[in-house]
Amino acid sequence: MSNRSNSSNQSNHREERKIMLGNEAIARGAWEAGVKVSAAYPGTPSTEISENIVKYEEIYAEWSPNEKVAMEVAIGASISGVRAMASMKHVGVNVAADPLYTISYAGVGGGLVLVAADDPGLYSSQNEQDTRCVARAALVPVLEPSDSQEAKDFMKYAFTLSEQYDTPVILRTTTRLSHSQGPVTLEERQEKQDVSYEKNIAKYVMMPGNAKPRHVYVEQRMKALEEDGCSMFLNRMELRDKKIGFIASGIAYQYVREACPKASVLKLGMVHPLPKKLIEEFASQVETLYIFEELEPVFEEQIKSWGISCIGKEIFTRQGEYSANLIRRAVLKEEVQEKVPAAVPARPPILCPGCPHRSVYSVMNKLKLHGAGDIGCYTLGAVPPLGVIDTTICMGASISTLHGMEKARGKDYINDWVAVIGDSTFLHTGVNSLMNMVYNQGTGTVLILDNSTTGMTGHQEHAATGKTLKGEIVPAIDIPGLCRAMGIRHVLEIDAFDTEALEKAFREETARDEVSVIIAQSPCVLIVKEKKKTTRRALRDKCKKCGMCLKPGCPALTRNEDGTIAIDETMCTDCGLCVKLCKFDAIQQIDL
Repeated sequence: MSNRSNSSNQSNHREERKIMLGNEAIARGAWEAGVKVSAAYPGTPSTEISENIVKYEEIYAEWSPNEKVAMEVAIGASISGVRAMASMKHVGVNVAADPLYTISYAGVGGGLVLVAADDPGLYSSQNEQDTRCVARAALVPVLEPSDSQEAKDFMKYAFTLSEQYDTPVILRTTTRLSHSQGPVTLEERQEKQDVSYEKNIAKYVMMPGNAKPRHVYVEQRMKALEEDGCSMFLNRMELRDKKIGFIASGIAYQYVREACPKASVLKLGMVHPLPKKLIEEFASQVETLYIFEELEPVFEEQIKSWGISCIGKEIFTRQGEYSANLIRRAVLKEEVQEKVPAAVPARPPILCPGCPHRSVYSVMNKLKLHGAGDIGCYTLGAVPPLGVIDTTICMGASISTLHGMEKARGKDYINDWVAVIGDSTFLHTGVNSLMNMVYNQGTGTVLILDNSTTGMTGHQEHAATGKTLKGEIVPAIDIPGLCRAMGIRHVLEIDAFDTEALEKAFREETARDEVSVIIAQSPCVLIVKEKKKTTRRALRDKCKKCGMCLKPGCPALTRNEDGTIAIDETMCTDCGLCVKLCKFDAIQQIDL
C-alpha cells in the first residue's frame, strides 16, 4: 500500500517532456509566462508561432492585417497592463519599425515581447537582414535561444526582463531554430497579475518634450542591461581548452559545439546589449578568439572597438547560413568532404497544378503585359515559361511602383503594365498604395489576385476571408467595395479561369486614362474542400504536337517521346486551362 502510494506521488511529480519545434516552444513559453494577447501577420519562418498560440484558450490571438498593426495591438495590450506579444519575420520588423522605435522610448505596462524570425540563407525572403542591427538602432534588448528548450525558457524570461527594465524585448530566432525540433520540459502557466493602468502622459505621449527625457532614460536602461548581463544566466562561459575560444549565440553555438567540442565558448543569450566585462574576462583567458555569428558582424565590430583582438568575418562569410563544416574548414583547416546529395529530379519553383494565377498569367503572357509584382506565391509568375512579373520589392510595393513609373514616364509608358497583388497583401499594405494612386490622380491598372487565403505562408485567414485565426466566422472585408469607396469607377470582378473575359478586361482597362482595378477571383486549389471528381486525359491520336497547352507551364503536362502531350491524371485538378488552349479537341474530361 505504502509502495503504491510512493509510486503514485513520483508519477504525479514526474517532469513532462515533449519534442517541439522552436516555434512551438516559443508559443508554449508565451503561454507559461501568462501572456494574454498575441498579434501577428503570417510570414515564414514565424508563422507556426501563432498557429500554436491559438491552441491556448487563455490567450487572445489574431492575424492582424500587417506587422505594424500587430505591433500596435500588442503595445496597447501592454499599456493596459497585461503581458502581450507580436510575431513576425525579419522583413515584417521593417513594417513594424515605427511603433517599435517609439515604444522603446515609452516603455511598457505589462511585459511586451516582439518575436522576430530572421532568415539566413534566404529560404523564403527577399533579403538577409539581421534584426540585431534594427535592435541596436531602436535601443531594444535582444535575446537569442539556441534550441527548443531555450526558445521556451528565453521567451518566458523576456517578459520578466521587459517588466524589470521597462522595455520591449526582442526574441530573435532564425529559420533553422524555428523549424528544428528538440526536447522541451513543460511547466504550468503562471498567471501574471495585471498591472493597474495609471495615466502617465510623460511616459506614453511621445511628443518632443516628453521624448527627450525618455531618451536619456533609455540610454541609462541599456547601460544597466549591459552591466547586469554579465551575471545573467542568459550569458555563460564554458571554459575548456583555452587555446581556442569562440563567442557565439543562437544556432551558431550548436555548430561550434559540434565542430570544436573541446574549445572554450562564451555563449551569449542576450545578444544586445553585449556584456562588455564578461567578454573582456573571457577574451583574457583564451589564446585565440573567434567570433562566430551568422550574417552581420554585430558582435565583432563592437568587440574590436573595445580593443579586443579577435577573428571573425576575415575567415567567415557574411552571407547565408553557417555550419559546423565552415568551422572545420576555416579554423581547423580540415579537408571537408561535403556529402553529395542523392540524385533527384530538378524541382524549380512553380505554381501548383490548377493554380488560378497561372490562368491569369497565361493571358498576360499572350498580351505581352509587364507586371509590377508583389510578395506572394504569385511572384512565381516571374519565372519561365510565364515570365510576366518584372519587379518585386516588398509587401504592397506593386501599386506604388506602377504609380512611380507613370509619374516618371507618362501614361503611354505603362500601357502594357499592370500592378499585380494578392488579396492578403492588398489588405496588408496595398490599400494605402491604391489610395495614393487615386489621390494623386494617377493612371494605371491594378490586378488583385483574390484566391481567398494567404497562400504563400500556408493558407492563413485574413480580413477578407470571413474567418479569424481562432476560426470564428466574422464579416469579410468587401475588396471590390473598398476599391469603389476610394472613388475608382472601373472595378471588375472576373473568374480567374475566364480567359476570354480577362483578355477583354486587360485590353480595355490598360487603355484608360484613370485608375482601374481588375479582381481575378478563384480560391487557391489547395483550400478547395470538395473531392476531385474529374480529371483530364490527352488523346494521342488528336494531338498535333503544337505545344500550346504547355505554354502556361502546368507541371501536370509533359511530352511523350513522340512529341504528343501526356497528362498526369493524379496531378491534374481539371482547371480547364489546357482545354481552352487546345484547338484540336485533344484533351478530354474523364470521371474518377
